[in-house]
Amino acid sequence: MGTATVLIEIGGLHLLTDPVFDPAPAQYQVGPVTLRSTAGPALTPDQLPAIDAVLLSHDEHPDNLDTSGRALLADHLVLTTGSGAQRLGAGAVPLAPWQTHEISRGGETLRVTATPARHAGDVIGFVVEKPGENEALYISGDTVYFEELKEIAKRFTIGTAILHFGAAQVDELGELPITLNGEQGLALTRSLGARNIIPIHYTSWEHFSQGRKDVVSAFENADLTEHLHWLTPGTPTHIS
Repeated sequence: MGTATVLIEIGGLHLLTDPVFDPAPAQYQVGPVTLRSTAGPALTPDQLPAIDAVLLSHDEHPDNLDTSGRALLADHLVLTTGSGAQRLGAGAVPLAPWQTHEISRGGETLRVTATPARHAGDVIGFVVEKPGENEALYISGDTVYFEELKEIAKRFTIGTAILHFGAAQVDELGELPITLNGEQGLALTRSLGARNIIPIHYTSWEHFSQGRKDVVSAFENADLTEHLHWLTPGTPTHIS
């Protein structure tokens, strides 16, 4: 859809990540930090199919949950951080890293496990498994690369990874990025051993310091560009 919002269909179930649906441009105040969007989503909430669960990496930043996205949560199962579930209230299920929750509908089941993440505030990523399948899907959430992420490949076989890039920076937190830059995304790819990498969260906001060309450059230097799969917002893409 744009930014970190992705509609995922696995085994007949639909998952929505980090819903951001406000029109752009827009400006948001997060404590002392001002965040500005430059482009809106490819679809509106009323164009979505029935959603079985929302995978919300964190609830505190508008590039992962804005006003329209927050309104959408009320009618859905939401898997998110412990502190986020407390703030959101009914319908939100708290998950700490390595905790698991099962989603079932129409005889189909998905198993979702929270993974560690490091960002500004409480945040998690997700591993989604379909019982009986050999490979799982990993969604990084907003994070930088750090040692504990190596544990993911020890616990799961990751076939496809959706990674939050952008090298997000805000002056109030210094010069270091608080989401993956190209080199960190490359290091995480190597750690995961994933065949398919889907970059998201690298456009449509002023605080993203890197874009698509920076991701491509890092993977080109490592001769791993064949792993990258770029999505066109609003257009379905099949990943096997």
